[in-house]
Amino acid sequence: MEPNRYNQIVETIFQEKYTEGVENIPFKREEFIGVADRLGINVPRNLGDVIYSFKYRRALPEMIRATAPEGKEWVIISQGTAMYAFELRADSIIAPDPMLVCTKILDATPGIVSRYSLNDEQALLTRIRYNRLIDTFTGVTCYSLQNHLRTTVPGIGQIETDELYVGVDKRGVHYIFPVQAKGGNDKLGVVQIEQDIALCTHRFPNLECRAIAAQFMADDIIVLFELSLVDNNVRKAAEKHYQLVLSDDLSELELQGYKQRLDV
Repeated sequence: MEPNRYNQIVETIFQEKYTEGVENIPFKREEFIGVADRLGINVPRNLGDVIYSFKYRRALPEMIRATAPEGKEWVIISQGTAMYAFELRADSIIAPDPMLVCTKILDATPGIVSRYSLNDEQALLTRIRYNRLIDTFTGVTCYSLQNHLRTTVPGIGQIETDELYVGVDKRGVHYIFPVQAKGGNDKLGVVQIEQDIALCTHRFPNLECRAIAAQFMADDIIVLFELSLVDNNVRKAAEKHYQLVLSDDLSELELQGYKQRLDV
């Protein structure tokens, strides 16, 4: 099975290069071929999917995670074309705050679009786009520029961003908003955010970059994060929770309550 084969390959790469105290372990994608041959398993048809899987969809194998000191974890980062590294970082999962209040927004998603959305991530991006949630969240007038942009960034290699928005505020300042979206059980990680910021710095150097992450919670609540680099570490700058509802599900009492709510 693919998951087991992927685990075997990355475990072997890590074991062969790891020594106690090391915090960065570089490797090349082409090494997967030799490892698979030595293990007597089929070489994955798409070598890049091995990397993508552990960077964005699933946890690294337990054997690797067990070597990380308390409060830290191993992540895979890009270091150039087909070049990567296991790097030791502070715990890097971006998780919603379950205590945060939720704001109801009247759902403007066309019914036919909601009916035929293909997967959780696509449904999330679609709802954000039709309901102008990036505008609501940031206070900036925003427009979708491109989705699923795949490009190459110097020093990193190939990356993919779920969606890019451009925006303008009341002063006339122009912004670029890279958006990473996760549905289902997928986790948001800081490596993706770092890559998005690097992309915008490279491709849009004259625009103010504000990185956004989005995720579904229970009851179809949409969580939006704004993230910034502070001393080379990704930090939450803002977090809001929204629930898209029909008109009858948003009462006048709730609307009045929003007027009294502090801007948190």
